[in-house]
Amino acid sequence: MKSSRQIALLLTALLLIPDAPARVTPTHGFDLFSTQEEIQAGQQAAAQVPKQLPVLPDSSPISQYISSLGHRLAEHAPGEKWPYNFHVVNQKEINAFALPGGPIFVNLGTIQAADNEAQLAGVIAHEISHVVQRHGTRAATKQMAAQLPLAAIGGILGHGTLGQMATQGISFGIGSYFLKNSRESEKEADLLGTDVMYDTGYDPHAMAAFFEKIKQMGGAPALQFLSDHPDPGNRVEYVSAEVRTLPPRQQYLADSSEFRQIKQEAAGMKPMTAQEIAAWQKKGGGTPVEAAIPGNVSASASPNLKPFNHDDFQISYPDNWQVFGDQTSAVTIAPPNGVTQNAIATGVMISVYQPEEPGANLDTNTHALLASLRQSNPDLRQIGNDEEIRINNAEGKSVELIGSSPIQQNGKAIQERDWLVATRRSDGALLYLVFISPDKDFGTLRPTFEQMLRTLRVK
Repeated sequence: MKSSRQIALLLTALLLIPDAPARVTPTHGFDLFSTQEEIQAGQQAAAQVPKQLPVLPDSSPISQYISSLGHRLAEHAPGEKWPYNFHVVNQKEINAFALPGGPIFVNLGTIQAADNEAQLAGVIAHEISHVVQRHGTRAATKQMAAQLPLAAIGGILGHGTLGQMATQGISFGIGSYFLKNSRESEKEADLLGTDVMYDTGYDPHAMAAFFEKIKQMGGAPALQFLSDHPDPGNRVEYVSAEVRTLPPRQQYLADSSEFRQIKQEAAGMKPMTAQEIAAWQKKGGGTPVEAAIPGNVSASASPNLKPFNHDDFQISYPDNWQVFGDQTSAVTIAPPNGVTQNAIATGVMISVYQPEEPGANLDTNTHALLASLRQSNPDLRQIGNDEEIRINNAEGKSVELIGSSPIQQNGKAIQERDWLVATRRSDGALLYLVFISPDKDFGTLRPTFEQMLRTLRVK
């Protein structure tokens, strides 16, 4: 047994240990949605966003950067470990929004307006906190409860909530009432976001500073943000008060070379305005690639090449282009702005075609490949005759094609030039490349394409 002196010394030592830093804990409220229902509701709503807003492809460098930054912050989010995912909307106005269960969308205009990475991290940490606090489903629950008798609520609790939500015409789609937060919800997201930023290494004051900057901007750039994120007042004061409860840091993360690179790329883009998006939506939505692929992207091919090793081949490509795909999948190599959702405007697609008759000659199987490509793109048509070529001493076929580009001008697709090159693998399958660009730029890009083809090695 410990002596009374030992116990006294132990108690004294415990009293000398500093208090653990305070942490904002998620609030709780009545919520009809189970965790899985919340995730499902958010995923269903997220699937509709690209049909309603011009979302950049997840493969774009800007989207990949936002995803990386978002996941670093989400690692420090308390509570339920939601399946967070992060996307970029090609919209000029400053805004961001979170859907239930983890999907988060950040407007390109927000990236353009941020002075440093810490400010951008503050926006994302704030949206993560809305997910943690389950603000969307808690607001929807209040609406549902107001329209249902108590017995009915008991009947759907924990199951059947999504069906009941649809019956009552409640959704989490774009413009939904449940994506517009109350001042109380905004303050909760600020305070929780403060701790998330601190734990990730960022100065939480940057979040409050950016929101104040938006408020001072006024006008159209800030209108949508302040509509969806009403100012709770005294933001700087209560964020600073929360920071004072945390152990002092000698140094915070403020910026990064990655942010500066992405900021520069975003600055060169021309995102759609809310008015342009509204007009596009009236035409039925889709993918407004004219806005998603700004400028003359085909002029950006560097003469310096870097290698890419695939399980089936090796090829070198301009060092300012990017590989979309991996060592086992079909691959697209393109300028950063040359790819939009489900479409390639400029670049090369490399894939494998399994013919029905692997033993047939290269000419027969190349024409079978062409027939397959035309099924997915009826506008595609051949120019002239196909030619026999050599690809590093291997037999190859070359076919020139014309089709419709995903780039639009004055509401109409411009003409696209495609150069199909195919060669046989040892198993009889075809390895094929389709070099793609707007027809008017193909002559400029052809030397780059030919240089890439000379480096191709089939394994």
